[in-house]
Amino acid sequence: MGELIKARWRLIRPELVSGLLFAILRIVGSTMRVTTENFPKDDAKSIICGWHGRSFVFGNFYRKRGYWVVISQSRDGDIQNHIFSKLGYKTIRGSTGRGGVRAAIEAIRALREGGTMAMTPDGPRGPSHVVQGGVMLMALKSGAALIPVGISARPRLLIKSWDRFMVPVPFARGIMIFGEPMSIPQGADEEAVEAVRLQLESEMNRLEIEAEQRLGHKTDELSSL
Repeated sequence: MGELIKARWRLIRPELVSGLLFAILRIVGSTMRVTTENFPKDDAKSIICGWHGRSFVFGNFYRKRGYWVVISQSRDGDIQNHIFSKLGYKTIRGSTGRGGVRAAIEAIRALREGGTMAMTPDGPRGPSHVVQGGVMLMALKSGAALIPVGISARPRLLIKSWDRFMVPVPFARGIMIFGEPMSIPQGADEEAVEAVRLQLESEMNRLEIEAEQRLGHKTDELSSL
């Protein structure tokens, strides 16, 4: 009987937890005042790249646009999958640990068809603020543009997790600053791809610092990001 209860709990837990988190996200999100700068006029066939710890603001603000997201096949990923599906995102399951190849193939196909991906290039395990290879492969094989974004909010809570996950409080101000699109030349070799990866990583960090400063966060807070 005990094993049956545990099995049943594993099945319903993602729906219960995701329902609670979704309610919190929408309540907080509905009270936020979010400013966006330099959002691309045409976001088709592009990969919007923001750091993992800042996905709360973006996820809520750009809901119901049919954007694609890649979510891991872990138990935490099950919860995220429920939340992002409720927000109107199209989800692809997979990560470097499980299902990564299949997820990359699906993502490349969606991009080639003109879809827009919202990616956290340092997720799902980090290290934080380091662009991983998966997003670069997607851009290389699909020809999609990489669009960096820096995100901040004030006031907010920073969770003590690997990504310092940011949770705005009700009635917070939010800001998203988008950078210029970057592309990987067709037929680029490893050195050329690495150059774009480093450029993307640097620009994402620069935009995030700018977003932090624009909302008046102190230098010692920036150094802990």
